[in-house]
Amino acid sequence: MKKLIALFFALATCALTAAEPVRELKILTIGNSFAWSVFKSLRSIVEADPSCKVTIVAANMGGCSFERHWKYYQEGRKPYAGKYSLKEMIRQDKWDIVTIQQVSQFSWRPETYQPYADNIVRLVRENAPQAEIVVQQTWSYHANDPRLTAKVWKIDQDMMYDKLTAGYTSLAQKYDCRIIPSGYAVQLYRKAVGKEKLQGPDPAKFAGLKEGENPVNPDVVGNFTWGKDRKTGKTVFRKDPIHLNFRGEYLQGLVWYGFLFGKDPEKSACVPAGISREEAALLKRCAASAVRDFPQVKKGYKRPAALQK
Repeated sequence: MKKLIALFFALATCALTAAEPVRELKILTIGNSFAWSVFKSLRSIVEADPSCKVTIVAANMGGCSFERHWKYYQEGRKPYAGKYSLKEMIRQDKWDIVTIQQVSQFSWRPETYQPYADNIVRLVRENAPQAEIVVQQTWSYHANDPRLTAKVWKIDQDMMYDKLTAGYTSLAQKYDCRIIPSGYAVQLYRKAVGKEKLQGPDPAKFAGLKEGENPVNPDVVGNFTWGKDRKTGKTVFRKDPIHLNFRGEYLQGLVWYGFLFGKDPEKSACVPAGISREEAALLKRCAASAVRDFPQVKKGYKRPAALQK
C-alpha cells in the first residue's frame, strides 16, 4: 500500500513538473471599436487555456483615428475610461504589448496615418519602453457597404483590403513592428466560404423585413439585426456593414491568441455558444493560417513554433 501511495505522489509530481508554465501578457490597446471587439473573445479563449493569462485594457474611443487620439493628448483631454489621458493610460501598468491601429474609414488611406502615428509611437516608447508596439491590421468592410462603390470611394472590398494592408505594412516596417493579421484572417475566411455565398444580405430587401426577421449574413463582418433605438426606444432594423459579428469576434480572438501567445488556434478548447463545431473548426483554421502565413516585415521574425509547418 505504501508503495502505491509513493508511486501516486511520484506520478503527480512528474505531471506538475511537466505542465506548461503559465505565460501572462499585459496588453494595452490604443484604438477604437475594431480593438474593442477582441476583448470578450480573447479573454474567453485564454481562460480555456491554463497555460495563458491575459490582462487587456483599452485606450479606445469609438471611431477614433490616429489624428484624434493625438489631438486628445495635445489638448490635455482625459477621455479614456472617463478620467485618464493617453499618457496616463500608457503609464498605468508595465505593459508587455501596446497595440495601435487606424480608424477603419481611413485605414485604406495611408496618407491619413501621419504624423499622428509617429507621435503616438514616440509617446509609447518614451513612457513604456519595456512594451512591444504591435500594429493590428484591421479588415475591409462587408461587400454591400454603400461606400464600396464607384460613386463613393471608388474601391471594392479587395481593393480596400490591399490598400489598408499596404498602409499597415509600411507603418510596421518603419518601426520594425509585428502585425496582428486580423484582416488577413477575414480574407482567408471569405476565400474559404466563397465570394458567391458572401454577397447577401441584399440591402434592397431590408425595407420588406418584418420585426424579428434577420437576413442571413454568411460573412464574419456585418451585423444586420433588430434593436431598440437609444433616442426613441422604438425597435428598428440596424445595418452595420463594418464591424465583426460574433463569429468574426471569435475569429479575431483566435488570431490574437495565436499571434501573441505563440499558440495554435486550432487547438483552442474554446467554442462559443451559437457557433457549430464545424464552423469553429473553419474559423480556427483561418486564424492559424493567418498567423502562420501573413508576411511579417519585422527583422528576424520567426513564426510561432506551434505553427511551424
